[in-house]
Amino acid sequence: MTDATGARDGQAVSPERILVAYELLLTRSLRMLASARAQDWDALVDEQTRYVMEVEWLARHERGVTLPLDAVERKALLLARMLESEREVRACLTARRDELGQLLGTSMRQRELGRAYRPRRPLPVEVQPLFDPDKP
Repeated sequence: MTDATGARDGQAVSPERILVAYELLLTRSLRMLASARAQDWDALVDEQTRYVMEVEWLARHERGVTLPLDAVERKALLLARMLESEREVRACLTARRDELGQLLGTSMRQRELGRAYRPRRPLPVEVQPLFDPDKP
């Protein structure tokens, strides 16, 4: 099976392909950020799923690869940009969580008010005669 970098599973991967994989991760990270900014949560989840799969691919294939110094420097820059993007995605998610929390709180208060002020059914009352009909 071939991946986005053109590498086959089980095949040795070149340093160039490793850098291409990091470039693709950055691109995916930026798409995640665009989705978060647009509040397109479904697209964000889809991108995150693919991102995780690509990170797992890198973890498997980068182990035995020695990167030259310039590639190490490039990788560090790419990782720094990904971390920056991730921080902003997290800020968008935190804002959304807070918004949902406020909506949930408002909904719960409205429900409680509705319960407090809705007409109540009368409780069944056991009617007892004032006078015992068997006694004169």
